Amino acid sequence: MSDKVIIVEGNRDRRKVLSVLDEDAEIICTNGTIGLEKLDELVDRLEGLDVYILVDADDSGEKLRKQLRREMPNAKHLYIEPVYREVEDAPRTHVADVLQRANILVKTIL
Repeated sequence: MSDKVIIVEGNRDRRKVLSVLDEDAEIICTNGTIGLEKLDELVDRLEGLDVYILVDADDSGEKLRKQLRREMPNAKHLYIEPVYREVEDAPRTHVADVLQRANILVKTIL
């Protein structure tokens, strides 16, 4: 398992991140919401790893971000521009820029 974990909402978000990622990182999909039991398991499993939260810039994304912030206070929060609203709709270049600013390696040719 990689030392870096990126939490996203859905499979399309996961595919978008994978399309620009140029290092080994685990990408976890919450499928929009996450139950308390599953969240507790996730928190335990990710203890000591570099966790990044990249969710949509909408109400459901912000609700999930708040929940994850409470349970994983050391996670780093990454934000797409609100104009794109969803990670899957953001241009690959923008997603790459967001990841790169967090010192995550991205492909140079997009």
